[in-house]
Amino acid sequence: MAAHPLIACQHCATLHERVPLAPGSVATCVRCGYALYRVSTIALNGWIALVLGALMIFAIANYFPIVTLSIGGLATHASLPGALYLTWHQGHQTLAVMTGLFSFWFPLTQLLFVLWALLAIRKQRLPDDFAHGLRLLNHVMHWSMVPVLMLGILVALVKFAGMAKVQLGPGIWAFVVLTFLLTGLSRMTARRLWDFAEDAGLVRQASIDASQPAPVTSCLACGLVQQLPDHEHSEPCRRCGERLHYRKPDQTSRVWALLLAAWIAYIPANVLPVMRIRTAASDSEHTILGGVIELWGYGSWDLALIVFIASIVVPMTKLLALMVLMLRRRWRGPIIQRQRTRMYELVEFIGQWSMLDVFVVILMAAMLDFPGISQVIPGPAAVSFGMVVILTMFAAMSYDPRSGWDKQREEDDGSEQASTG
Repeated sequence: MAAHPLIACQHCATLHERVPLAPGSVATCVRCGYALYRVSTIALNGWIALVLGALMIFAIANYFPIVTLSIGGLATHASLPGALYLTWHQGHQTLAVMTGLFSFWFPLTQLLFVLWALLAIRKQRLPDDFAHGLRLLNHVMHWSMVPVLMLGILVALVKFAGMAKVQLGPGIWAFVVLTFLLTGLSRMTARRLWDFAEDAGLVRQASIDASQPAPVTSCLACGLVQQLPDHEHSEPCRRCGERLHYRKPDQTSRVWALLLAAWIAYIPANVLPVMRIRTAASDSEHTILGGVIELWGYGSWDLALIVFIASIVVPMTKLLALMVLMLRRRWRGPIIQRQRTRMYELVEFIGQWSMLDVFVVILMAAMLDFPGISQVIPGPAAVSFGMVVILTMFAAMSYDPRSGWDKQREEDDGSEQASTG
């Protein structure tokens, strides 16, 4: 067994030892350059304090109004729970559930489970369901979208700047702080928590029998390096119980099926109206591209550019990038494969930002809720666009970047055998 815990790169499967580093340092893979792990300057108690602070700010952000709008002596106090409640009662249950999970329940679950895990590690005693909790956290963190929601709040406020009297509430300032806190806490992943528990001697480390020719892989949930009987066999992870495969199963069929479904949903998302605005004098429908043009017309070219990138450029980039990764599967050397790895990292990074317009719609519906005077009603494109985001994120999760590096290993092995012969 290695002197230090073994870890495997998530993008190329190269094995490394997780050696101690100076605070603030980053360890990168020697093969593909992926960031393997970071050593924070914040101690365990500091992380606990940050999570507790984030939970208090989360409560403030969702209890107090984000903004108060006044028109003709009437006022409405818009909050995130109020927006979700209104969307549900307008008959858009799917949209309400979708946005409620991404903006409220998943971020709350993330904070609670990170706090629970940190407290357990500090007590030096892990509960029996520790592995189950971190498996849930591993899945939830991909879908926590408070930073996207914050940008949606700003876009909605700009659109209302000339239509009503706007007064900012405590909720919006709480969301600003929460965005920064959750961005920092995004580094406290399930794998990072497993590393904390491993360093404290609370969980098992990797144990590889080098004399056995069995294939070696790592759990994508907890990072434990372990051996499988063969390349086709799957079994529960020996540490967290997550189903363990040598490589993600049925990659080609799953990714292509999800991409095809995303392209189909992308058409109504851009053609159909994303919202309907009723006033005493007019009743108009607006598409996503129409919203970008309106922002530009208001003089907010910066926000118009942001919305255009998030709503038009990002979805197209994700779809086309994943297609390129699937079509160009032939190995062409380490330089090309590193570029493909960077492309996949980009797809992972921008995955959730396409939800911007969906959040803008439900926030505008809550802010401009003046029956008989003005109302914003979500359109069918909102759900379609949300489905595009979900499908492309699932497609990215189904793609396994390690498969490209496997081909280079096969070529290296073939070259060694040829030279030996």
